[in-house]
Amino acid sequence: MKKANGSGHHNHSHGQNRFSVIPAPMRLGAASHLTGKGVTIAFLDSGFYPHPDLTEPENRILAFEDISRRRATLDQYGAPKSWDWHGTQTSVVAAGNGHLSDGAYRGIASDAQVVLVKVGAEGRITEEHIASGIRWVIENKDRYDIRVVNISLGGDEDIPHKESLADRAAEEAISKGLVVVAAAGNTGCTPDHHTRPPANSPSVITVGGYDDKNQLGEEDFGIYCSSFGPTADGIVKPEIIAPAIWIAAPVLPDTDLYDRAEALSFLEAQPDYLLTRLARTVEERNLYENLYADPDSETSEAAREAWQRARLPQALAGESAETIRAAIETAIKEDKIVAAHYQHVDGTSFAAPIVSSVIAQMLEANPTLSPGAIKHILISTASRIAGAPLMWQGYGVLRARQAVEMAASQQQPLDNDYFRPPLIEADQLVFFYHNDAAESVSLAGDFNDWDPERANFKRDGKGVWRAEIPVPSPGRYSYKFVVNCRRWVEDPSNGLKEPDDHGGLNSVLDIK
Repeated sequence: MKKANGSGHHNHSHGQNRFSVIPAPMRLGAASHLTGKGVTIAFLDSGFYPHPDLTEPENRILAFEDISRRRATLDQYGAPKSWDWHGTQTSVVAAGNGHLSDGAYRGIASDAQVVLVKVGAEGRITEEHIASGIRWVIENKDRYDIRVVNISLGGDEDIPHKESLADRAAEEAISKGLVVVAAAGNTGCTPDHHTRPPANSPSVITVGGYDDKNQLGEEDFGIYCSSFGPTADGIVKPEIIAPAIWIAAPVLPDTDLYDRAEALSFLEAQPDYLLTRLARTVEERNLYENLYADPDSETSEAAREAWQRARLPQALAGESAETIRAAIETAIKEDKIVAAHYQHVDGTSFAAPIVSSVIAQMLEANPTLSPGAIKHILISTASRIAGAPLMWQGYGVLRARQAVEMAASQQQPLDNDYFRPPLIEADQLVFFYHNDAAESVSLAGDFNDWDPERANFKRDGKGVWRAEIPVPSPGRYSYKFVVNCRRWVEDPSNGLKEPDDHGGLNSVLDIK
C-alpha cells in the first residue's frame, strides 16, 4: 500500500507552533494507558489518502474499499484529490499516532486499526452510497474484526428512519454488534437544523459539538452550531456532544497547502537576524537568484526555497524582519496551521471520530460491551453545560475518562435488549434501566400521577433494573425515572423527549 511522505522537504520542525491547539487526549483528559489497541474502526467517507500517521512506522490500514469502484486500491489514485481530505482527516483525528508531529497530535485511539470505506464518487455522495458502505462493513466485520463504524457525512433529508436506506442499514449494523457513530451535522444555526440519515437513526450514537475556546477548563464552554432537535420520528438528537472546533487534523500530503505549510513553518522558526538578512537582500531585483551573499550556505538555499514555496507577497521587499515575521504569522493563522503538517479544523465531522476513539478505548478495556451498553455508558457519564439549551446538547459533554472507567468496571455482558425503549409484554408495559450504583429506582409519570412510590423497579444480578405496569389506555405519556428517591432522570434508552416545566426534559411514550 502506498505510503504518503509528502513533498520530501524535511528541513523544518515537526513540533507545534505558537498557534497550536490542545491535543485531543489532553483536551478530554483521556485515559493515557489505553490506545484502542486490538480494536478496528471503519470510516465511511468521501475519500482517503494513506497518511503517515496511519502507516508509519507500522501500517494500521487493514483494508480499503471503494463502493463505486470495486477492487480499487489506494495505490491506484496517485496524487490526492480534493475529496480525499475529509476522510483522511477524520480517520487521523481518531486513530493517528502523530507521526508527523513528533507524537503531539496523536488521536485518542492511536493504536487502533482502521478500515477505510470510500462511499462517494468524486466527492458526490448519495444515501444509497452510504447504505452500500454500511452493508459492506456488515459483510466484512468478522474478516477485519470491526467493532466501530464512524460516519462523518449524511443524506439530504430528515425522513422517518424506516424509509431511509442509510438508517435501515445503520440499525442492521447495530443489531449485528457494530457500534455506529454519526456526526450530527452543522446546521444548528439555521432554520433547517435537523439531523440527516444516518444521524437521525434511533440506535445510532449521534454526536453534536461544543466549543471549548481552545482552553483547558470548562468555564467558557459553548455550544457549536451542530444540528439538533427531534427527528421525523420525534427522537431528540444528538445524544452527546464532543469538541467540534480547534481540532488538529493533518494537511493533505502532496498538495499546495501541504507544501506552503512546510515552508511557512520553516521560515517562522528562523531567528530574527536571518530574517533581517533576508530583508536586506529582498530589495535586489533577482530575489530568488541571490538571496544571500553566501551562495554555498545551506540555510540560504533553504530560506530561498522556502520563500518561494510560502508564496509570501513581493511587497515585503525591503521590510524589516519584524514585518516579515508578522506576514509569515498572518499566513500561518489564515491557513490555520498549528504545526508543519497540521491545521485546526471544525465541524461535527471531527467531533464524531473523537467519540469513536473513546469507544475504541472502552472496547480495549472491555471487549464484551454491546453497542447498547456503550451508548448507555456514554450518555450516563456525560454532563450538561449549564445554561445551554438541552435540545442542542443531548445528555451533554463527552467524559472520556469516566466512560472508560465505567466500561472497565462492567462485569456482566449485557446485550442490546437491556437498552431499548419501553415495550409491551402480554398486558404489561416493561421499562429497563441500567445503573450499577443505584440503591433504588422508581417510575413517575402521567400514568401514575407522577407518584414515584407507586411503581418501583426491581434489580437483577446484572445491575439492570426492571419495572412493569399495566398497559395504559392509548395516548401520549411523559415520564421519568427517580434514582435513590431524589434524582429525577430521563429514560436513557428512549430518544423520544419533550421539555418539562423545570428546565429539563421528560421521556415520552406513545401508546397506540
